[in-house]
Amino acid sequence: MVQFLSLTRLSLPLKKQQQVTQSSNGGGGCGRPGAAAALWSEVNRCGQNGDFARALKSVNKMTAACLQAGISRAQLVDVRLVSAKTGFGMEGLVSRLQRSWKCAGDVYLLGATNSGKSTLFNALLLSDYCKSRAPDVVGRATVSAWPGTTLNLLKFPIINPTCDRIFRRQERLKEEALKTEDQLSDEEKKHLNRLKKRGYLVGRVGRTFKRQKESSVIDFDPDMLSYSTDEDPCRISKKHEEGEEFTYNEVKDARWCFDTPGIVKENCVLNLLTEKEVKLVLPTQAIIPRTFILKPGMVLFLAALGRIDYLQGEKPAWFSVVASKLLPVHIATLSSADVTYEKYAGQEFFKVPMGGKERMKEFPPLVPQDITLKGTGTTEAVADIKLSSTGWVAVTAHAEEELLLRAYTPRGTTVVVREPPLLPYISNIRGARIPGTAAYRTKKPPSLVENLKTVGNR
Repeated sequence: MVQFLSLTRLSLPLKKQQQVTQSSNGGGGCGRPGAAAALWSEVNRCGQNGDFARALKSVNKMTAACLQAGISRAQLVDVRLVSAKTGFGMEGLVSRLQRSWKCAGDVYLLGATNSGKSTLFNALLLSDYCKSRAPDVVGRATVSAWPGTTLNLLKFPIINPTCDRIFRRQERLKEEALKTEDQLSDEEKKHLNRLKKRGYLVGRVGRTFKRQKESSVIDFDPDMLSYSTDEDPCRISKKHEEGEEFTYNEVKDARWCFDTPGIVKENCVLNLLTEKEVKLVLPTQAIIPRTFILKPGMVLFLAALGRIDYLQGEKPAWFSVVASKLLPVHIATLSSADVTYEKYAGQEFFKVPMGGKERMKEFPPLVPQDITLKGTGTTEAVADIKLSSTGWVAVTAHAEEELLLRAYTPRGTTVVVREPPLLPYISNIRGARIPGTAAYRTKKPPSLVENLKTVGNR
């Protein structure tokens, strides 16, 4: 019997993941269907507390999507929003796994490339989910922007969640929940500040079951430390070079957590990019939304990978870009848009793709898709326009205002209209409008730490 944790980033290739689940079950010959838990790994992209509360509704959408893809409700154990990069939701995930799954079987992390499987694997490796000695023995998974870097099945042994261990873990979590940020050590504060730079929703992942410290007696070979002035220091003996290994008794009945190679998404713009370009497209820190107000006849470019034309409408509308800060956004008019693209695509102006006219000769042209939307009000977005894996643009328009838009992505990739939008009030996260431009000043929301006591909290 096995459990599968399916991860999604911006969109979940559920049918493909289910096919992998079914083939794994059939190949394993376990005779019983595996359980699945869907994890949305991009929760750290959420903008502000209010939007996050509304984003929780997407759990129901993910559940419905899983059922529609053919995963039975009996197999779908749980749906959670987590961020392995910032630790948000990780302690809750570990508790859920230990409470419902225990050590009933192996666990496999499934998901598309760049969905965060390796980051999740590394976070679980440093949590209460693995045996206390595992971090010293098991190598961490490679975390890279380049798709398919996890080529083999990496694994660590899962700790057996006995009643005593669960009790000790719960006591630790209760104790930590009573702390305020001011009560943390200097080192913990530094670590927390690093996490806040990565996302708005942060959670500390601790360890209850730590490895016992070895004897304080220092074991060394004097010959390793003595050498004359005309010779080099001795090489470290083989005994010191060898890494640690599990003993037979430690793993003879162990259940394992596996990190698997990512499922390559079809129609994904990342498949067209070089490694250097992928690093620019995939965000490494919390995204600050960039909002622009456009009138009919205006065009928004997201690098040279996406374009949205505002073709028809009576009033201005707001377009909030959610993408890596390294990707430039440029505003043009319909009459100048084609010339702008032809002149600057492949250049520093658009940044991605890079390589000049020679690169653009082989890069697929942008192809259009018309989109019709009806506004719901000036404070709430009506839909997200997802430009493949480049990012998405939330559109906010006056109530009952009908908009005709045209979205472009490179040929072979897809435009997805997400209704309702993931973050409906994202256009409110903005500063004052920059005079003489269509842009608003950006505004970074405060971070929320889930497992620390807030000062003044009742």
